[in-house]
Amino acid sequence: MLNLLIDTFFGCSHRNTGFPITPRSKLPRRRFDTYVVCLDCGKEMPYSWEEMRVVSESSKSAPPVAEQVGSLSITK
Repeated sequence: MLNLLIDTFFGCSHRNTGFPITPRSKLPRRRFDTYVVCLDCGKEMPYSWEEMRVVSESSKSAPPVAEQVGSLSITK
């Protein structure tokens, strides 16, 4: 709790980031394939090419409903 408070006031602002990186590996590395790295502290943050910005982990949590409905199969 104290560390969170200290990081809030004195932590890295992540303003100095590198170019977005997308690994070429076929194995999924994480939920987000593209990320940027803070050049000051080394923290990796998910990046969205569609939005052209750093995004939170929860912003791309589920595919759109239309995709979910289209993939359902009804059998009797």
